[in-house]
Amino acid sequence: MARMKEFYKAEVAPVLMKKFSYKSVMEIPKLDKIVINVGAGEAKDNTKVIDAISGDLMKITGQKPLVCKAKKSVANFKLREGMPIGVKVTLRGDRMYEFLDRLFNVALPRVRDFRGINPNSFDGRGNYNMGIREQLIFPEIDYDKVDKVRGMDICFVTTAKTDEEAREFLTLMGAPFTK
Repeated sequence: MARMKEFYKAEVAPVLMKKFSYKSVMEIPKLDKIVINVGAGEAKDNTKVIDAISGDLMKITGQKPLVCKAKKSVANFKLREGMPIGVKVTLRGDRMYEFLDRLFNVALPRVRDFRGINPNSFDGRGNYNMGIREQLIFPEIDYDKVDKVRGMDICFVTTAKTDEEAREFLTLMGAPFTK
């Protein structure tokens, strides 16, 4: 956790400062937050699904997740306003850096046939989004206690102005982009 923060200050910041010729250290891109989101469409039929997802996310992140409720009723999906349909966690500070370290160095290499993450999933404003197909890649999750394999979306929110700056920043932080 503190290791990644020290690594950023000692290794990443000076390289970015030199490459993009920033005038102030405050211009150097930083990681603002990491948002992990799990959508659960089947939660409208079975309310225990949300508890299972919350438990998994709590083990992975070390933080209590927030249950997301439907904003609108959709008759075709048999969905009413206020029904729980997902779970999300926003990580900041030391927990964020600890999760980043575990994701890049432990979890992603455990993915079958892993060749790297897509370098084109930036949003145009320096934020990166990626999806994971199964929660089993995290070592905290016990395979025998999982009721169903679920994926999750992970969003890295940075202070970078452009995608190029954010890509370079995440590469220096250890993101395994495909070549």
